[in-house]
Amino acid sequence: MTFTLGTIMVGFVLLAGRLVMIQGIAADRYVDVGESQRVRSVVLPAERGAIFDRNGYDLALTVGQSTVTADPRFVADPLATAKALAPILGQSAGELQDLLTKESSFVYLARKVDDAVAKQVRDLAHPGIDVIDEPERFLPAGDLAAPLLGRVGLDNEGLSGLEGQFEKRLAGKPGKMILEQDPDGRAIPGGLRQSRPSARGDDLVLTIDRSMQHQAERALAGQIVTARAKGGMAIVMETRTGEVLALANLVADPKGGAPRPADKNMALTNVYEPGSVNKMITISGALEEGVVRPQDELSVPGTIKVSDHVFKEHDPHPVESWSITEVMANSSNVGSIMIGQKLGKERIDRYLRAYGFGKKTGLAFPGESSGILLDPNKWSGTSIGTVPIGQGVAVTGMQMLAAYNTVANGGEYVAPKLVKATVGSDGQPRPTPASDRHRVISARTSQQVTAMLSEVVRVGTGKLAAIDGYTVAGKTGTARKPLEGARGYQEGAYVSSFAGFVPAERPELSAIVILDEPTPIFGGIVAAPVFAAVARYGLRQFRIPPPPPAAPPAAAAGVPEASPEGAQGVGEAGGEEIPATPVPTTLPPSNRSKPAA
Repeated sequence: MTFTLGTIMVGFVLLAGRLVMIQGIAADRYVDVGESQRVRSVVLPAERGAIFDRNGYDLALTVGQSTVTADPRFVADPLATAKALAPILGQSAGELQDLLTKESSFVYLARKVDDAVAKQVRDLAHPGIDVIDEPERFLPAGDLAAPLLGRVGLDNEGLSGLEGQFEKRLAGKPGKMILEQDPDGRAIPGGLRQSRPSARGDDLVLTIDRSMQHQAERALAGQIVTARAKGGMAIVMETRTGEVLALANLVADPKGGAPRPADKNMALTNVYEPGSVNKMITISGALEEGVVRPQDELSVPGTIKVSDHVFKEHDPHPVESWSITEVMANSSNVGSIMIGQKLGKERIDRYLRAYGFGKKTGLAFPGESSGILLDPNKWSGTSIGTVPIGQGVAVTGMQMLAAYNTVANGGEYVAPKLVKATVGSDGQPRPTPASDRHRVISARTSQQVTAMLSEVVRVGTGKLAAIDGYTVAGKTGTARKPLEGARGYQEGAYVSSFAGFVPAERPELSAIVILDEPTPIFGGIVAAPVFAAVARYGLRQFRIPPPPPAAPPAAAAGVPEASPEGAQGVGEAGGEEIPATPVPTTLPPSNRSKPAA
């Protein structure tokens, strides 16, 4: 009896010691083990902020989708459960069984399934299998402005475009739910249940007008097909504010279908040699410096030798006495080179940079290019001939449009703008800062250049950009494409463009159209009609009335009419003659009422 009593007392001492160990010394560890077996933490995804156009129309928003998940700890029979789920989820039973036997408390079985699949999974009511809500990005307008908006990944994170650029603002903050479950995965009544709600991301309000964007893409797509181009870009900008109203990036379908959105925002990420549209910068710089005056006349030969290269006019001609306005209207490369020589390489470089070349626009768009602009100290002997006519310099479409918008804006550069405001959880819009500005040329020089650009459209190489009732100012461009990774140019490959603004007397809209390897090659033939179609729609869409009847601005009278591209492409086209057949581009009438004239 004494031995038995002693044994029992030792047992109680040991038990008491163990209890002290478990409930006292090591209590926290065992509490953690217990909680890990019954307490589950669930992340509550944040709703991603929406992206709207300037009028509040949805461009990108988030909708709730169902996702099938599992907690393998509570799946009693992984094989049977996998066989039951396989036909519903469209997956193999083996793959599902592997997921259901993982050493984990949470696995995805199927992400973002439709409602019918989610209902079938719920109806099975298998322990450890759950259906949760998960957000998915939805584009109400389809692929409209897709290269600009960018893509969102499976986990709802921004991968490119504005979605990636404004990820921190759009993403929001995820929430968290903590609850206690029994061994079968059911919530314990009266058990722990804590919840911290997620915070929705901010909304973005863009400067883009959805209707204007649609028409720009439609007109551009039609011309890509008609001209058998590899792709193209079109940008429309509000002159005074620099707000981008439309930004289209399309590439041709190699199978012959309708053009599709480009993989990236080419208007900001890709560069090209602008060709003759760059002559506006050369001539405006010369006017501003007093090197030439609009009425000054130059004896322009058919060729000019610069260093070891001879530059030709596209249309051969004897020595002509042309005013500066006629040089612009006829897109004379020889005349433009002569003006560039008078201005000098240092001042040419200074004006190119003042117009925004060689640096990013300030949009901070992912992958945006600064362009290519050599320091004058690194110019070759022929650079004083190539740069004034837009060769040997590379720009983005947005940079070139911003340069033309500078002239339209009275000589003041206005940085482009894509985001008009952000909207927080309180629903109040917070406007983004106004665009940076700086003076490039005087208002007087701007008026002189505008008059010259108006002559380009009235009687020069850009006649197909004309719009009835309005005075259009702009310039054509046709430039050869450089070889990739080597010196020289691709044989027979050209980039054609037209940049300008309207109404010339009181500019409201600036736009540029760029086509990659079209047929025919001339900007006045293929790009100018698209500009006219897009600008014509914009004038109706934004109810911009025509100016009062008055004589159109002209810096010189009696400018002879030029062919659709005239002297375009000198030194670039190498004297090739391409049949010039106008390719019309039309748009349906606007659904908005026309403004009273």
